[in-house]
Amino acid sequence: MQRIPVLFPLALGCYEYTHDTELPIGTFVRATLGRKKVLGVVWDKSPSTPCPEAKLKPILEVLPLPQLPHSTIQFVNWVAGYTMSSLGAVLKMALHPEIEKVSKKPCVFEPPTPDYHLLSFSSAQQKAISKLLELKGFQVALLDGVTGSGKTEVYFETIASALKQNKQVLVLLPEIILTTAWLQRFENRFGVQPALWHSSITPKTRRDTWEAVRSGSARVIVGARSALFLPFNDLGLIVVDEEHDASYKQEDGVLYNARDMAIVRAQQAKCPIILASATPSLETYYNAISHRYQYIHLPERFAGATLPEIELVDMRQKTKGPVRFISKQLQDAIQAKMAKGEQSLLFINRRGYAPLVLCRACGTRLQCPHCSAWLTEHRRSGFVQCHHCGYTKHIPEACPCCHEKGSLISCGPGVERVAEEVLTLFPSARIAEITSDTLTSPQTFEKLIDKILRGDLDILIGTQMLAKGHHFPNLTLVGIIDADMSLSGGDLRAGERTFQLLNQVMGRAGREAKKGLALLQTYSPDNLILSALKENNRNAFLEAEINERQILKMPPFGKLAGIILSGKNNALTYQMAKTLVQKSPFIKDVNILGPVVAPIAKLRDKYRYRILVQATKSIKLQNLLQNWLNQVKIPPSVEIRIDIDPYSFF
Repeated sequence: MQRIPVLFPLALGCYEYTHDTELPIGTFVRATLGRKKVLGVVWDKSPSTPCPEAKLKPILEVLPLPQLPHSTIQFVNWVAGYTMSSLGAVLKMALHPEIEKVSKKPCVFEPPTPDYHLLSFSSAQQKAISKLLELKGFQVALLDGVTGSGKTEVYFETIASALKQNKQVLVLLPEIILTTAWLQRFENRFGVQPALWHSSITPKTRRDTWEAVRSGSARVIVGARSALFLPFNDLGLIVVDEEHDASYKQEDGVLYNARDMAIVRAQQAKCPIILASATPSLETYYNAISHRYQYIHLPERFAGATLPEIELVDMRQKTKGPVRFISKQLQDAIQAKMAKGEQSLLFINRRGYAPLVLCRACGTRLQCPHCSAWLTEHRRSGFVQCHHCGYTKHIPEACPCCHEKGSLISCGPGVERVAEEVLTLFPSARIAEITSDTLTSPQTFEKLIDKILRGDLDILIGTQMLAKGHHFPNLTLVGIIDADMSLSGGDLRAGERTFQLLNQVMGRAGREAKKGLALLQTYSPDNLILSALKENNRNAFLEAEINERQILKMPPFGKLAGIILSGKNNALTYQMAKTLVQKSPFIKDVNILGPVVAPIAKLRDKYRYRILVQATKSIKLQNLLQNWLNQVKIPPSVEIRIDIDPYSFF
């Protein structure tokens, strides 16, 4: 009998079983786990502690399914090791949940035609294309182009080249609901739509796509971050569009950054990877100017379009009167654009009507009973909601504390409140609110895009869903309602995220012949970030950030890891956090910061504490953390999570 290591798609490691013959790595089997019969995969790693011969159980069944590719097994192993996650938890992301229903006959996707519709390019675009086509084997290239410079059409040419070599291509997009315009551009260029991978496709389509990727019949796959774990047959190119986007970082389950893992996947596949952005992340930009990555720059908009004029509106100069969230300057600009038949976009990155409801009689703030967060008012639906755990209740008629009726007031603006003010100022305007509350599927988003392009809307009011990749020829004005909203984020990347988001939003204005205008309403007009935006001086901002990071030895000049402890018993959770710090290793070039109460101190009824580990580049952080954690016995009632390369610090 042979000892066979089997990995299950559960948050566990490998277990050993017996079988009368050797089984190839990647074979799907069924075996007993506890009292259940569970599907697993023959793996290439044995358990660290071998199972005694007498306790070994036999494999119950070898399933007649194609083997999991070696490249997927290699990738799962790397991600698990780097993120300090269990192998099984990572495997779960790589397997279709209904793997046994996957068709034995591969679903054939109509292949894209590389030369279906050849495009014309500017000299700058042609130069960029030539550089991208020179990429051979594993190389990382930053395609850095201002908004509207035609980055997408440029990297389409590298996709065409990969298709001519009969290779598969993976394109990652940050939010798949926003792909409507991108898919149309792809179809115009290649004659068909690519294979899609995201949470909104049907189970059958997911099964067919998974098998088509494994068999190689799906040539171009476009998806969200989870598409990285598909079983590629012959990967020849990866593109990460909007590489800076925060949604590439998974904050639940296995904590990983899809951009960074995509680079690893390209390295393992020995293929090029293109990181595309108008506002590259500081780490990517630094790697490019340090010549670790190829740096390809598109400094101008396509077809003679110019960048929008940018003005700061000093809200400190407001005249007395009723509270208005739209300044007189912005109001006049909207009026002028409507008179010309042009469209305006108002950006406020808050869903709902108001982010806070409080009692003017006793000062009570409506707070989530399960989280240390205020409840957001959604006036149109009549509810207040926690945007962290989803808790919802009807807006009360009286204060729940002092019971005073009619004393609850709304504080601050959300999309609904700005829309209410717009209709007061412009009663004849045709408006649309664009948030995750109003756009619940790619189909509803597609209908909205059609209305915008037909000119059926005058004013768009929305969140960051409007910031990425859209091309609206008649949109010439962008108004940022509250440019200060995220300036005081208080973490490593707060300034960087603010700059990127506002730059992307402003880039929606004036993308064709008509000149664009962006107005940023602010109470801090002298802020470095806003000044850099106004002067269109991104590099000055990035250089200042790089200098600060270098002094502090923060990424990309050092390493970070977050340790988050959470539990329903506040005292016990805090005590375990303190014990962990007391047992921390005293090693040169390693700083242990904390424990501190997390910014969201309570989430889903669990109290939370954070420890931050800062180390130099030479430290093997995962080894250090594993040895440290092995010294402390954490009770089952306290959950501990490791976040390598933390992106947010909530």
